[in-house]
Order: sequence, then structure tokens, then C-alpha cells
Amino acid sequence: MERSQEMAVFVNVVDEGGFSAAARISNLTPSAVSKLVTRLEGRLGVRLLNRTTRQLRLTAEGETFYQRSRTIIHEIEEAEAAVSGTGNMPRGTLRVISMVAFGNYQIAPILPEFAARYPDLHVELELSDGKMDVIEAGADIGILHGDMPDSSMIVHRIADDRRMVVAAPGYLEKYGVPQTPDELLQHECILWWNAQRHLNRWPFDDGHSVTVRGRIVVDNGETLFRMAVAGGGLIRLAELVAGRLIKEGRLAPVLTEFTRDDKLPIYAIFPHRRHLATKVRAFIDFLDEKFLPVPPWRAAE
Repeated sequence: MERSQEMAVFVNVVDEGGFSAAARISNLTPSAVSKLVTRLEGRLGVRLLNRTTRQLRLTAEGETFYQRSRTIIHEIEEAEAAVSGTGNMPRGTLRVISMVAFGNYQIAPILPEFAARYPDLHVELELSDGKMDVIEAGADIGILHGDMPDSSMIVHRIADDRRMVVAAPGYLEKYGVPQTPDELLQHECILWWNAQRHLNRWPFDDGHSVTVRGRIVVDNGETLFRMAVAGGGLIRLAELVAGRLIKEGRLAPVLTEFTRDDKLPIYAIFPHRRHLATKVRAFIDFLDEKFLPVPPWRAAE
């Protein structure tokens, strides 16, 4: 068996979580797949998988080989498509890694449309708020916000988001609307805890910041968001999350005259290659179509 085929079978084992499932999509028997992986480990001189009766786990060497193999397989798919008369249509596998909020609130709702548009393309979406390394993750494209990414990557700006202070209308009717940032100290604000406690200090346009107070403390953004919708207090979060509910009247922005400069650029990043893969170009064009010139989450000024 050629090395590229060995790589493909190994990737199937990892993606499917076992020899039997990988055998079905590789047109091999489970025994043949197991022997192939054993031979591969012998040839490389390292263990790639730790096997138990219930699961398979990648070793550190196995993780490296898996990520590199995925990249090579994707490149082979692109090369074959380029000379087979189908190079103008995306095919193969597109792996996207995105920050969690953008993935959940913006990518997930439009991904079925993208998949329907390109039926020969398989799409994998991974969500992570950790440090994003597109190459290390074996991804084709990454979506992140904030500071400009590593200059070794191609950077494509797809939208501008912003941070907003919001609360449920019921909360504001009961406790009043803060007119200045310092008045936040008289309100219930929903707080982050542990590693995210620094987010309880809210910056404003004039360089002033307020360390807000509150009796409810949570450890993730989704819970923070749901607590605010339920009337638990004020929060500060990205408009890409809050925008739809602002339009529906279920959340209301406050202190907007103090947060006009709180911008949050969003980028698509991908490895620098001489020829941009058709599938990557298709996805970039799709993001531009959906988010430019004005993102759909933008609430009224």
C-alpha cells in the first residue's frame, strides 16, 4: 500500500474513533486496518496510538503524524481536482477552526447553506477559544478576532464587531438605566470568575474603566448571556452574540455613547500558499457574501 493510502487509513481510524468504523469507509476489514497501523508504527519506529478495550488515544507522536497526514491528504485532493476537470468546484474536506462565539452564533447557522452549495465538499468545524494555530491544528482556515495574527499567515478581514453593555428591558425598567459608566457600580452586573476575572473590568472610550460588581458569578460566556436575557443584570459582550436579541427587543444596549470605539475586528486566516485552494477561496467568498459590508448582527446605531 502506498504511503498516502496508509496516511488516509490512519486518519480514518482517528476521525472515526476505531478500527471497525475506519474499515467500513476504507473498504478494508478491521483486522487489515489494525495490521496496517501496526506496520506503520513499526516503520516509523514510534507508537502512534495507545489502545484500550474501549478507546484509542493518540500519542504525542501520533498527534503530529495525524495533523501532517491530514494536510498532505487535503493537498492530494486539491491536486487531483486541479487536473481532473473539476478543479473549479470545491471538493474534498474543508477544515475550519473558529472562536466559539462566532462559530456558534454566526458560522453554524449559515454552514448548511454552504454545504448545500458545494455537495462534493465535506466540512469539519472545530470551535476553540484557546490559542489558534491553524497549521498545528491541521485546519484549512481559522476565524479569530482581536490583535493581528501571525504575519506568516494570509489575513482576510471579514467583519468588524464591537463590545456592548446590555441588559434585559425588564431589568432596566425595574432598576433604571445607567447614564454614565460610574453608575454601573449601583447596578447588578453578571461577573466572570477564575481565569476570566479580568473581564469584570469594563473599558470605555475616554480611557476610563470600571470594575463592576454583582452577586452572580459564572464561568462561561453562554451562561453569562442567558443570565442577562433572564434579567439577572448587565453584561458586556460582543454584538455578534447580542445583536439578534437587541433587534428582537429582548436585550437593550446602554451607555452606547461611551462605547463607540470598542471595536473588535474579525479575521479569516489561512496558510500562505502559492495557489489558494479552491475550497478555501469558496469559503472566503461565502463569508464575504454573508458578513460584508455590514454584518447581519449589527443593531441600529
